[in-house]
Parts: sequence; C-alpha cells; structure tokens
Amino acid sequence: MQHHHPLPTAATPDLPRRQMLMALAAMGAGPALWPTTAAAQVAPVYGNFRGASLGDNANLNGAVAFPAGHAFNTDISRAVVDPASASILTSIGLTANLRPDFGSGTWDGGPIGIPYTVVSGTQAKVAIRFTAYGSESDPGPYPVPRTAPIEGGPNSAGDRHVIVIDRDNQRLYELYRAFLQADGSWNADCGAVFALDNMVIRPGAKPGWTSADAAGLPILPGLIRYEEASKGAGGIRHALRFTVSKTRKAYVPPASHWASSNISTALPPMGARFRLKAGFVIPSTFSNEAKAILTALKTYGMFVADHGSNYYLSGVPDARWNNSRLIAELKTVKGSHFDVVQMTGLVKG
Repeated sequence: MQHHHPLPTAATPDLPRRQMLMALAAMGAGPALWPTTAAAQVAPVYGNFRGASLGDNANLNGAVAFPAGHAFNTDISRAVVDPASASILTSIGLTANLRPDFGSGTWDGGPIGIPYTVVSGTQAKVAIRFTAYGSESDPGPYPVPRTAPIEGGPNSAGDRHVIVIDRDNQRLYELYRAFLQADGSWNADCGAVFALDNMVIRPGAKPGWTSADAAGLPILPGLIRYEEASKGAGGIRHALRFTVSKTRKAYVPPASHWASSNISTALPPMGARFRLKAGFVIPSTFSNEAKAILTALKTYGMFVADHGSNYYLSGVPDARWNNSRLIAELKTVKGSHFDVVQMTGLVKG
C-alpha cells in the first residue's frame, strides 16, 4: 500500500516550506517571551486526561498519553544501537539538521504546526465518511466539533489533520485530510481511535493498518507542546515525532504501516527510533524550550512517523514560541549527532 501523504516532487519542490523557515527566522518574538528560569515541574499523569482543560490547544495539565510503560514513554537512553544505524543516518544526511515544523503566528493562512482540541464526554458524536482508506479506519461516529481546528487552517491543501481528545472517556480521535460538511459531519481520507489509558492503544486496528499518520502511529503523543517545553530540561516526558523524505518498505512497532516500495536497508523504516547521543552537549545559553526538546531526544528519542522534510520535528501552534530563536538553536543539531536504536520486531515488506 502506497503512502497516502503527498510529497514534494522535482516539479513541486519544497520551496514554500523553506521560504517559511527563512521568514520565521527573520521574525522572532522578543526575548521577553523566554523565561529566565525553568518553570516548576509538573509530575506527569500517565494515561489520564480527566484533568485537562477544555478547548483548542488547551493545557493538558500534566497528562501524558498512555501508561508509563508504553513505548512512547519509555526511557531509551541506554538502548542498544542498531547495526544499521550508521548507514541509515548516512542515507538521510549527516549534516542535515533539526527543524521545528511548528511555531507562532501563521503561514499561508494557517497556524504553524498541528493543532488539537479537548472536548468533554458530552460532546456530540457525528458521522465520519472515509474517502480513501475506510478499510483501515476505525468506524465513526467521532466527537468532532464543527469548530475543531484543522492543520493549516480551513483552506489548507495539505494534510489537514484534525485531532480530538475526549478527556472524560480517555479516547483520542485523529483524522487525515478532514473536511467539515454542512450538516456537521466530516469527510476524511482515514481516521483512527486510540485508547489513552491502555497499553493496547488502538484496539480496533489490525497489523499493517495506516492511521492519520503514515506510520500508523498516533500523532498527538509525539507533538511538542509549549506547556511542556517551557519547563526546560525534563519538561517533556515522551518520545517525539519527526519526518524524513524517504523510508523503506518496513515498519518497527509500535508503528504498524509502511509507506514505501523501496527495500533498501539503508533507509529508515516507519517507526524507527532515533536518539540524540549522550555526548551531545546542550549549551547552557539555549532557551528552556530547546533544552526540553533536546533532553527529551536524549531520553525518549523520536519516531519516524511520516514522509516530509528530513529531521522536521512536529509540534503544536502557540503564540509563545520564539520562532527565530528555536530555529537557530535546533539547527545546531545534525544527523551525525543521532543514533538509531535497535529496531526490535522489524516487519519487512
């Protein structure tokens, strides 16, 4: 099954994204947005979202998706390096650098990043019509409000992810290429329902299924959120989500889907987990946000979740991000600074 997310081609280069990053680097919010000391740490609340605030990009108040023992929340700082690590990193580019694929402000009419909304258990459920991958989608109805934010904004031609957290029922609903209909229902290429309080995170899925993400993974647990990042080192207690331009026909659990026909073992499979090397020194002058992100990459790593520009980290739009500073700090981290941890359970196509 081919990957369902459109990629830049020679005829349609990734120019707008690069222009965006250049523009963001020139913008930047004032230094006042950056705390001089780390905010008080909030103990993570694993697998329980009942304390989350309601609304778009609402504060989750310490909630972390899935139980503490789930792969997303596992400390892999001492995990064994995979034998294919060097060849995989070389194929992506040893000098390619990290980039935040999120920020403050807007780009091309929409917020920069992947938004979400938190609803209560009384939110009305509506019909979801699947337009491409219904056979690999969890059936509706889903509790998606008319006002649910769409990635890239309502006029976006991109992935148009819609993410809804039902805090009371501990469920996560994610849609890919979602379009609101006049009657309040939604059309979407595919959708997935995840149990936030369970180790079996997608009870209705079968091996090989995609999700709103190409790897079959949930999107929300890997997003970088300002409320966590602003706390500084240790503020992010979970693995992150990132993209690469090419993958192989394979996946590593907890991923469940490949999105390529290429069988080269030099390419990363979906779900491959990268870890920032312990020897990488995080400068003391870096912002709390960068310190939190890089510390998380040392402790929990990041999953290959989708196709896109190499080493682009995913996060939630927030007016408090300092775009220029975050870009400048993360760009100092190169492909050569990572290891690919052992790919246990690799499923080959």
